[in-house]
Amino acid sequence: MAESTHSQPHQAGPDQAEHRVVVPSSLDMVSLLGSEDALLREVEKLFPDVDVHVRGNQMRFVGPPSEVALIEQLVDEMVAVLRTGQGLTVEAVGRSVSMLRDREDERPADVLTHNILSNRGKTITARTLNQKRYVDAIDKNTITFAVGPAGTGKTYLAVAKAVQALQAKQITRIVLTRPAVEAGERLGFLPGTLSEKIDPYLRPLYDALHDMMEPATIPRLMTEGTIEVAPLAYMRGRTLNDAFIILDEAQNTSPEQMKMFLTRLGFGSRMVVTGDVTQIDLPGGTASGLKVVKGILEGIDDVHFTQLTSRDVVRHRLVSDIVDAYSRFDELQPAPHDRYPRGSR
Repeated sequence: MAESTHSQPHQAGPDQAEHRVVVPSSLDMVSLLGSEDALLREVEKLFPDVDVHVRGNQMRFVGPPSEVALIEQLVDEMVAVLRTGQGLTVEAVGRSVSMLRDREDERPADVLTHNILSNRGKTITARTLNQKRYVDAIDKNTITFAVGPAGTGKTYLAVAKAVQALQAKQITRIVLTRPAVEAGERLGFLPGTLSEKIDPYLRPLYDALHDMMEPATIPRLMTEGTIEVAPLAYMRGRTLNDAFIILDEAQNTSPEQMKMFLTRLGFGSRMVVTGDVTQIDLPGGTASGLKVVKGILEGIDDVHFTQLTSRDVVRHRLVSDIVDAYSRFDELQPAPHDRYPRGSR
């Protein structure tokens, strides 16, 4: 932790506090302040009422007592992250401040250093508190649902946990599935081979796999049956033992399809179901299985529901703003399902 010392009271105004933080000499100040002081500028933007001064390895804060105390906590968290060997980003600083302001029980440093998987020099981590709770829920429960808007890492983190479980030999295969709803699951009417027919619907799952495994090994594992990527219709009539099973885009399942999928669960298996109930592409009048399943299964032991929000969006910062803008728009409309042409979402 950074060492903190109080300066002389007369250096701050009557309604202000002054703190000095001495950053450990073993820590590179550039990593703390960011390239061209990008992280320092973000801190100053997030704490407009606090004057921040840096000299050598000392930081001095003057401002309202509550804000000064919070910024001191932030520096401690930033130092703790850097001591693990991980870097900091402007987004990570912003998320840390949000967690501190919300007075969450978990430390920002613990969230930001919660590593899931490493591959080819890339480490996959939870980047928000809700994401960490989602990942923890997957570890603790046999069936985990993750509901939230685009860009919150629902599918990506689920695939990372599946690959982690496979590498740790906790399961013997990974099964990734999506409803090919745009084709009505009637793939025979589409041109091309079976692979060509289903590829557009399953491409996001392939993309996630390629981020987490050596690309050259994926075709071999698929040929062996260790990894299976298939439309939801192909799950019917099966029992999946010793598998990590992910159902993506589950908002596009009917209640009957959702029941069919959940009852594929076999011994030694784990399921993760992800979806966004604001992006339903089902024909008019068809209920979403993801919308109704919570009321059916909530309260059952070993089944967990995680709700992710726009605050968990980890794509470009504008994605979060766009999600919020659409949510506000939707709240003002009387007939949600009539506003968008089918497939436009």
